[in-house]
Amino acid sequence: MQQGADLSFVNLGITIEHLRNSISIFGFRIAYYGIIIGIGMLAGIWVARQDAKRRGQDPEIYLDFALYAIFFSIIGARLYYVIFAWDSYKDNLIQVFNLRGGGLAIYGGVIGAVATLIVYTRIKKLSFLSMADTGCLGLITGQIIGRWGNFFNCEAFGGYTESLLAMRIKKSIVNPSMISQDLLQNLIVENGVEYIQVHPTFLYESLWNLGILLFMLWYRKRKKFDGEMLCIYLMGYGIGRTWIEGLRTDQLIFFGTGIPVSQALSMLLVLGAGAFLVFNYMKIRKSTKGA
Repeated sequence: MQQGADLSFVNLGITIEHLRNSISIFGFRIAYYGIIIGIGMLAGIWVARQDAKRRGQDPEIYLDFALYAIFFSIIGARLYYVIFAWDSYKDNLIQVFNLRGGGLAIYGGVIGAVATLIVYTRIKKLSFLSMADTGCLGLITGQIIGRWGNFFNCEAFGGYTESLLAMRIKKSIVNPSMISQDLLQNLIVENGVEYIQVHPTFLYESLWNLGILLFMLWYRKRKKFDGEMLCIYLMGYGIGRTWIEGLRTDQLIFFGTGIPVSQALSMLLVLGAGAFLVFNYMKIRKSTKGA
């Protein structure tokens, strides 16, 4: 029987002998991934409601919106993944609906949430940009927590590294499709057990997002126009995702072009949000001079 720790952060002295990815309740398996995503959603709703109170808005509006957004975000996250991993589903379409088999993309969830907010604010006759400024605080909170679901699934990691945060995983518990040639060439064998040593990109993204959230919480009282917080989120997340996505071994590729779709989308979001910020800052500066 194969021995050895399942996972370790070798340069930090942290070792996990047995990494479980689910619990069983009355014989029904519940994945930690789903539990963590659920916790992230609840935390995100709480943060958004607290910010709404601070701004003098009705926090119940954000709870009402969240009930729709969660549903359509899951659909968006699944569609995004399936579209760009179509080869894995085209011969077995029923697997498209098998969420328990994995396959949710954060960007798809973000797109689903934004689209839902556009429709919601039109129907309710509310300001999209104003709600988005508060909603994005909840969104990034959910992302900070949700990324840890990837940890328990031993996924969303990068290539070989010897850095301080290097994570060593038992090869036998990792999906083979995520193991790159680079990792195989740097395979580590200890007491007859094979390990891959990787960039923990899920951790990088979680910490990066925490930094963005802390900055946004500090900056929100200095906000100059509606939509500014949304743009800061899009720029901040986009910049981080651009370099983090470049490290990952499980990239979704844009229809055989070799271009990681989430990396390309991140760059577009950074440019678009940056342009919107510059335009509005120049507009404010011009109006201030005119006064």
